[in-house]
Amino acid sequence: MLPTPAGWFPDPWNNAAVRFWDGRAWTSHTAWPGPAPVPPHPTLPIRAAWGAIVTLLVSVIASRYLLEAISSFEWPIAVYVAITAVVGYVPALLWCWYASREWGTGRFRTDVGFGIRWADIGWGPLTWIACVIAEVIVGVVVVSLKIPFTSNVKDVSDLHGDRGYIISLLVLAVVAAPIAEEIVFRGVVLRGLLSRNSVVFAVGLQALLFGMAHFDPARGMGNIGLIMVLSGVGAVLGGAAYLVRRLAPTMIAHAILNGVAMAIALSGWAPNR
Repeated sequence: MLPTPAGWFPDPWNNAAVRFWDGRAWTSHTAWPGPAPVPPHPTLPIRAAWGAIVTLLVSVIASRYLLEAISSFEWPIAVYVAITAVVGYVPALLWCWYASREWGTGRFRTDVGFGIRWADIGWGPLTWIACVIAEVIVGVVVVSLKIPFTSNVKDVSDLHGDRGYIISLLVLAVVAAPIAEEIVFRGVVLRGLLSRNSVVFAVGLQALLFGMAHFDPARGMGNIGLIMVLSGVGAVLGGAAYLVRRLAPTMIAHAILNGVAMAIALSGWAPNR
């Protein structure tokens, strides 16, 4: 028998009210019949959020050490990019799937908000514009305070002659990263934090964690400014995911953001900082 989908149903303990069923159990949210009540924002246990963060951190570090270990084999660069994507993202995605099975409804797309509507064709670019505005605002602060900043795409322009690398890197940056990172940060981490914290704190913390996830020891002090800028982007993406309750707009915005950054880097226009 298929499980009953989440929604408002007659309260089994109070015939005059309705109660929200989250797909697996009755919640504490009740309402009186009248205009359709707004359902509570979907959440996951806090351990789902921290498990996703730890898994992603370990897998990203492991991918870097693995690349160093196999770099002497002189394989095509596209192979190394593929290995980075698989080792860096798959474990975290598997954790998200496990969290859905263990603590959610068991329907992965529902539990992480992996849905799409025609309206997202418009919401995605609008979210991207908001991300750009956030980048500019934080960037002005970084420059004004002379905070060290190093772009995470500054070396891409040096590799314009290797088509295989460019294609594989574009697929990683414009397709794989937006899907995987949105599922992890806005799909599981945000929903896990919302189960214990206010909206402002949850959105802010997942934004900071998103920025810190892009830390690279090779950038040195330049990580400070980069983390600040990407945290600003993460705040916009987190706010959008909370408001629309699905990931399609943030995935589209994330893909456009990465695509534009890659295009600028490959054009050689970006300053070498």
